[in-house]
Amino acid sequence: QVQLVESGGGLVEPGGSLTLSCVASGSIVSLYAMGWYRQAPGKQREPVVSITSGGSTNYEDSVKERFTISIDPARNTAYLQMNSLKPEDTAVYYCNAQVEQQLKEGVYADYNYWGQGTQVTVSS
Repeated sequence: QVQLVESGGGLVEPGGSLTLSCVASGSIVSLYAMGWYRQAPGKQREPVVSITSGGSTNYEDSVKERFTISIDPARNTAYLQMNSLKPEDTAVYYCNAQVEQQLKEGVYADYNYWGQGTQVTVSS
């Protein structure tokens, strides 16, 4: 099993900044990518940004130039620096990780895991 633990959410005023962290732990053979999704009240979960273990990133248009994702593959940790936050960024942010695990000797499989989510509220 793999566990993802997010931290760093909270309440911030419009224009403020927050940094989210996500640590993946457990039986991980390879870490392919990590990312963040968010779900606002009454809306579906949507992708925000992702990063491969090699550092390639993919940002949604709504957060480009404001959010920055980084990864530390040695620590299986991803960070999301969020600047110039807007009220519409208010949501529960979920960490996602794509990993390779060993099922048994010589047998491997890819899995997708989710964190529990951390609340980000942007309000004055």
